[in-house]
Amino acid sequence: MVGSSILRLLNTTNNVEAITADREQLDLKDQAAVENFFQENKFDEVYLAAAKVGGINANHIYPADFIFDNLMIQANIIHSAFLSGVKKLLFLGSSCIYPRESLQPISEEALLSGYLEKTNEPYAISKIAGIKLCESYNRQYGESLGIDYRSIMPTNLYGPGDNYHINDSHVVPALVRKFHEAKLNNDHSVEVWGSGKPLREFLHVDDMARACLFFMNIDKSKIDKVSSPMCSHFNIGFGSDISISKLAYLVRDIVGFKGKVVFDTNKPDGTMRKLLDSSKANMLGWFPEIELKDGLLSTYEDFKKNTQRGV
Repeated sequence: MVGSSILRLLNTTNNVEAITADREQLDLKDQAAVENFFQENKFDEVYLAAAKVGGINANHIYPADFIFDNLMIQANIIHSAFLSGVKKLLFLGSSCIYPRESLQPISEEALLSGYLEKTNEPYAISKIAGIKLCESYNRQYGESLGIDYRSIMPTNLYGPGDNYHINDSHVVPALVRKFHEAKLNNDHSVEVWGSGKPLREFLHVDDMARACLFFMNIDKSKIDKVSSPMCSHFNIGFGSDISISKLAYLVRDIVGFKGKVVFDTNKPDGTMRKLLDSSKANMLGWFPEIELKDGLLSTYEDFKKNTQRGV
């Protein structure tokens, strides 16, 4: 989803040739294959958006896959970029890197200050490793070789191109699919995991793509003024949050489902609140543009197009 949005934006940018490879063309867990791909193409810049992602259920069922796949993908790409002479790289992480009990809103300095949320700990650890990989290459090779690898941590993302799998998706695409299918089946109710009380912040993927280009291109001197060598990542959030309960009813209304919403309190809630402090990004001049309701409307339109191809 994120990579597709970045690609759409890059394709509207002058003097840019975007080179990609799908999973059938390149296994990012294969170190030799990734190194060959980088040596053959000699990239100027790299946007590292590739990752194995999923919701609470997927993280619970496949913890080994989530930590192994993401560690391998990140290590192979970042190291291959370095070996092939890439000076500028942007790594995309996740807001789950922060401790479960972080003060709200969560600042970048909260990283590694406490215990992680258990439901997605393996994924979070892999993303923390990605940040530290970038920082370590900067610290070791920044002055001597001009290495400038940057990291941004988005809040919960949604939008066109999302994964609408009924069991493995994140909350927004899962709700969209549930309410849509319930409407088609004339169901009387839709079940939502958890109590509905947790608060979550949501950012449209196209806002995230704009943030990626913004942070790839902003002058390093400006970055250095608001970050430090061992706390160099930036939060990218919307600036406000919404309860899962209110989100569910908002999606229900957008889809047009008339039945009840039932919250299954036997299912996990995850972290009760996770709002990012994006003030550093704001100080540099980046702000989101797409309101949640507008973004959900475009997401639902995308889902309906996808259902015609099979989701």
